[in-house]
Amino acid sequence: MGKAPLMTMDTTTRTSIPELRLGDHAAFAESRALTETLAAPLAAEDQTAQSMPDASPTKWHRAHTTWFYEEFLLGPAGGYQAFDDGFRYLFNSYYETVGPRHPRAQRGLVTRPGTSEITRYREHVEDAVSRLLCSGLDEAGAAVLLLGRHHEQQHQELLVMDAKHLLGLHPFGPAYIDRATDPGRTPVAQTWRAVEVGIVGIGHEGDEFAFDNEGPRHDVLVRPFEIAERAVTNEDWLAFMADRGYARPELWLSDGWAAVQSQGWRAPLHWRDEVGSWRVFTMSGVRPIQLDEP
Repeated sequence: MGKAPLMTMDTTTRTSIPELRLGDHAAFAESRALTETLAAPLAAEDQTAQSMPDASPTKWHRAHTTWFYEEFLLGPAGGYQAFDDGFRYLFNSYYETVGPRHPRAQRGLVTRPGTSEITRYREHVEDAVSRLLCSGLDEAGAAVLLLGRHHEQQHQELLVMDAKHLLGLHPFGPAYIDRATDPGRTPVAQTWRAVEVGIVGIGHEGDEFAFDNEGPRHDVLVRPFEIAERAVTNEDWLAFMADRGYARPELWLSDGWAAVQSQGWRAPLHWRDEVGSWRVFTMSGVRPIQLDEP
């Protein structure tokens, strides 16, 4: 579904001339098309709803990634006619220098513009960017185009995550995509690997694209520790639940324990207790828990 780890912050970047040349029309069009492919399984109603303050409607993601090009690439280039001046307020996220914006927690209340108008907005901006690319970009413009593509990739991941949260709240757990169940495997025992003390370098270095919070590269002291050889599985978590893990404050940090109590946690997000058997909502609907799954 994209790169990991998930990035949720719009940031500036360092780029190089060789990679700027990758910001051509084909790469731009491919990036834009993927957003529409990810949104296609969702109805207009799905794309408008906001399931929690920390999520955004699909329609907003489609518009915000479009506004980014309009605000930071087309506007500075000159000669561009905005699709709708009001969109600068509706679809800014938290760019303080741009001006005021609609509150994040109320994005689901913006029923207008509708999804069809957002489609026209995207087409309007894409046409303008295509014309700009045909006329040629300077280095600054190419850097913004490259950043815009990576920025849209971030929102593609968010779009899917937010859509899953929304559909997972539906009582029937509707499927986003029809996909066969992965074959189960026999869970393996947990083992641990020792990591020795030492000074290691972390962070980005090089000329390829990177967000500014991925660098600069620097040395850190790593003290001895052990790390699990595999991820925590559903079987492990079921054992935690059977051992009253959600009722034992000594197993939680204070903020976590407060959340357990205030939100009534008794199982992971998207898990459902159906007639004494745990099932999980996936992007392909509600399915039985697979013990070996992380």
